[in-house]
Amino acid sequence: MPPPMSTRTVWPGTPYPQGPSWDGEGTNFSIFSEHAHAVELCLFDADGTEERIPLTERTTHNWHCYLPGVGPGQRYGYRVHGPYEPEDGLRFNSCKLLIDPYAKAIEGGVDYTAGNTLPYVPDGSQDADLEPDDEDSGEAMPKCLVVDHTFDWEDDEPPRRPWADTVIYETHVRGFTKTH
Repeated sequence: MPPPMSTRTVWPGTPYPQGPSWDGEGTNFSIFSEHAHAVELCLFDADGTEERIPLTERTTHNWHCYLPGVGPGQRYGYRVHGPYEPEDGLRFNSCKLLIDPYAKAIEGGVDYTAGNTLPYVPDGSQDADLEPDDEDSGEAMPKCLVVDHTFDWEDDEPPRRPWADTVIYETHVRGFTKTH
């Protein structure tokens, strides 16, 4: 049975940039899916408990939200609802946890002993992928991580050299260093 939906405060967020973007106070999540009917952001705590947040905002096929208070170290994934029509290349299966293709970091590996990660039951037949699998893959899949991309420059400052006094010299390292 899926976990109950979240009661967390959710703001609309923005469609860009895609992936997780932490701003120091919360995180914007955005993922592209043209054919999805619904998208759930799944947050995981340290013991693996899953919290599902439905993404209700959609802008040009980008599903997005902003979660105040969510920051670096937060583990997450997505469950995407839509048609299961393999003959048309569509294999949506909300029982399967998906990795964010725009994630900046991923934790863990696939645990093949914890469940089937494929959207169908791999029974060896040629038509195995025509029927979806309803086994949850949440425990078996690696989790995406929200990261902090800020950098402490300490006392370092840009050189503030005017462009008129700047020379940019480009060279190919191999050609520049190879003995002729």
